[in-house]
Amino acid sequence: MLPVLLNLKDRLAVVIGGGAVGRRKAAAVVSSGGRVRLICLEPRPATPSDPLLEWRTEAYSPDHLQGASLVFAAGPVELNERVVADARARGLWVNAASEPTAGDFMLPATVRRGDFLLAIGTGGAAPMLAQKVRQRLETEFDETFGIWVSLLAEMRPLIQERRLDSENTRDLWTALCRWEWLERLRQEDRNAVRTAMLEEIERRIQ
Repeated sequence: MLPVLLNLKDRLAVVIGGGAVGRRKAAAVVSSGGRVRLICLEPRPATPSDPLLEWRTEAYSPDHLQGASLVFAAGPVELNERVVADARARGLWVNAASEPTAGDFMLPATVRRGDFLLAIGTGGAAPMLAQKVRQRLETEFDETFGIWVSLLAEMRPLIQERRLDSENTRDLWTALCRWEWLERLRQEDRNAVRTAMLEEIERRIQ
């Protein structure tokens, strides 16, 4: 398995199956900025609709895969086998919920704090173990990591415009990624830490 992070913004994922698993897959795509076409026989829940989610209550047809970047087969086993075959015939990557190793990719258990993302996988061997590890990591990696990453994202263009050489750039990023910034964020407000980071940048490029 090759771990990758996919940019799904404005891309279409087709989810076949509207049960709990299918809805989780759809929610994961939507939370990543992707669009979802969900095909199932279940009626759409009476919950606020998301503009990125197209819910179709109808029987699956291979034509539903038109325009997809990713496909999720989250229905009964027999249906999933059909979806996998249809997706591969069209050169589409497909995830099979009923038999993970039958598809082309798997979704790991994740801990997400803003743009900070941890992914845990077992290659399909023990999904419950991945969930248990995720639960433990959630207590160790709090929301402060997301704030830290967002501040570093603010610093990136400021550092790039200084056009430092590779060694100085590396040293500067090493300084901004020290654990002490995390502890400061837990004790001080965001603006105070942002100011301190800007001062660190100025100090190191003089």
